[in-house]
Amino acid sequence: MQYNTQKKKLLLPEYGRNIQKMVDHIRTIQDREERNRAARTVIDVMGNLYPHLRDVPDFRHKLWDHLAIMSEFQLDIDAPYPLPSLEKINEKPEKLKYNTNHIKFRHYGKLVEKLIEKIKETEDLEQKRALIVLTANHMKKSFLTWNKDSVEDEQIYNDINTYYGSTVILPEGMTLSHSKDLLQKKSKPSSNKPILNKNNNSKNAKRENNNSNNNHSYHKKQY
Repeated sequence: MQYNTQKKKLLLPEYGRNIQKMVDHIRTIQDREERNRAARTVIDVMGNLYPHLRDVPDFRHKLWDHLAIMSEFQLDIDAPYPLPSLEKINEKPEKLKYNTNHIKFRHYGKLVEKLIEKIKETEDLEQKRALIVLTANHMKKSFLTWNKDSVEDEQIYNDINTYYGSTVILPEGMTLSHSKDLLQKKSKPSSNKPILNKNNNSKNAKRENNNSNNNHSYHKKQY
């Protein structure tokens, strides 16, 4: 008895060993026309494994690519699509360029740094005041996202000064939002439908049934 682990490794296991044997047989056919005809037949058999996709043009192209892979790119046939090469299959993808920007406080993110830069460029005092309040509250909310306990407003002010590079003149009487208000989840919208009491509904239904029974008139059957 021969186990699958002792047999030749399948290049595309999803098609099974019988399809692989068909492809290996095509490589032994000497006549080119017969080899092309056999290749088209194998493509149809491969498509039958995925009947909902076999008529899609892109899927047909993929089947011919898989046929080339299973033949180890040694199948000389007239394919309706350009077949891939071994070099193209083994080509390594380009390395992704990761963002290397340094973030001073990761729990605040990059947005806060951009807001601080905007505050530095702003000359209008009223607009600068509004931006400081907005940025401070956003920083407090971001801080609480990573630290669920609490944070003192003084900590937020110190971090703003660290970003700014100097002491920021905070608006007079400036107070930040409360931690509970910043973390409060949005409540689900209430439904306009009235809440009905199931017990009252059952009692009303019984009462209506009794009334309807009392309203029936019965006639004595005459013989």
